[in-house]
Amino acid sequence: MSIVKAIFITGGASGIGRAAARLFASRGWRVGIADVNEAGLAETAGEIGGMAQRHTLDVRDRDGWVRALDAFTQTSGGRLDVLFNNAGVAQGGPLADAPFDEIDRVVAINLVGVMNGAKIGHPYLKRTPGSCLLNTASASAIYGSAGLAPYSASKFGVRALTEALDGEWSADGIRVRDLVPGFIDTPLLTGTVTGSNQSIREVVTGRGLELTSAEAVAEAAWAAVHGDRIHTYVGPTARRMAFAARWMPGRLRKMMRGGPGREV
Repeated sequence: MSIVKAIFITGGASGIGRAAARLFASRGWRVGIADVNEAGLAETAGEIGGMAQRHTLDVRDRDGWVRALDAFTQTSGGRLDVLFNNAGVAQGGPLADAPFDEIDRVVAINLVGVMNGAKIGHPYLKRTPGSCLLNTASASAIYGSAGLAPYSASKFGVRALTEALDGEWSADGIRVRDLVPGFIDTPLLTGTVTGSNQSIREVVTGRGLELTSAEAVAEAAWAAVHGDRIHTYVGPTARRMAFAARWMPGRLRKMMRGGPGREV
């Protein structure tokens, strides 16, 4: 009898999470999707049918994590082959103008939420041979993005956590990976930049940075959980920024200072 592998995806109501759920389900995996957006979860589940199980989850809620993972692994025969820590929020604008509650929210969801998933998910992953923790970082974890300081800081933390756990969890047989995508064309970019009438999408594209599709990130997620790279760069913006950070740091620094219209 063939084994049906299982993946649990946070942020499954839209964007990268929805695209990954569709892709893994299409390749025969059992999929658990979690989000605070119940309507979005229902839409995702409707697209992928019987291989999906929905869980209403705020990644800041540690008890909620336990309930969701217990419920999901009861239906998967105890398996958790991949825990995809993908949920995140964006907040744009100068740090000096950002309300403290927005700063706290970004850090709590993007970084502490990922730590919650990693710590609480560890025993489930440890029980599944060949399992993988996959985290969503960002090109903002390559070089801090002016106008996205709390977001960049949270994603640098995700990248550091991935590297640390890759070392810690090797003895447990758990592979730890992250995705480092450029700016993704998802609803997150519709948010308004603090102190401005521009959306985050307008600021990003104004700097000459391309948007990457959620479907491209989903394919990268599949490659990451089946490959050996700790960091998987996704899209031209991420790859250019990684190259510039290593070989042209001065130019990258000027681009981040220069505002709209400056390219890496």
